[in-house]
Amino acid sequence: MGGLSIWHWLVVLAAITLVFGVGRIGNVMGEVGKGIKNFKSALNEDETKKPEDASMAATGTLGAPHVPPQAPVDQKTTVNQG
Repeated sequence: MGGLSIWHWLVVLAAITLVFGVGRIGNVMGEVGKGIKNFKSALNEDETKKPEDASMAATGTLGAPHVPPQAPVDQKTTVNQG
């Protein structure tokens, strides 16, 4: 009485198919598959960034703000005497 047999699952699957239709279930499963694929690729991208971040942390450049180079200052500036 505690577990569901294969016949119970087949009846549930048939009811879901009747309610949603075969095409819609296929579309939903396709979207789930795409989501899992994107999730795995994001994890792989994160793992490829970790060694780079570790080397940057060892050199002390991790999290350092980017300072743009300054333009050379013209020596012939005039002072406003007012």
